[in-house]
Amino acid sequence: MQSIPVDTARLGVLRCANAPEVKFSNSETQEVKKDRDGNPVYSVAVTVRPDGRRISVIEIAVSGEPKGLEAGQVVKVTGLTAFVWSMGDRSGVSFRADTITPAHGSAAQGKGGDA
Repeated sequence: MQSIPVDTARLGVLRCANAPEVKFSNSETQEVKKDRDGNPVYSVAVTVRPDGRRISVIEIAVSGEPKGLEAGQVVKVTGLTAFVWSMGDRSGVSFRADTITPAHGSAAQGKGGDA
């Protein structure tokens, strides 16, 4: 899987589209997806609008529960990386970040704002 660092400054204003949701590795058994260190992985939908273009929503995975995020809130995304993937006849781009925190105010620091 090829990883591509993303310059978040070029994405315009980043806004949280929904509250963080835990990711499941198996939706039938509701088994929570874990990172290499055993931390739960969360997904946060973030809206981006680069240079006044059309607004897009990207789902960003982050280790540990991001704290203090609410829908519509401007957020700071640190260490954003895109991963190009392919599975059979399907392909796409996934996003992962080191942290997602509220852009203003005091938020917990660390992985996902939690560790």
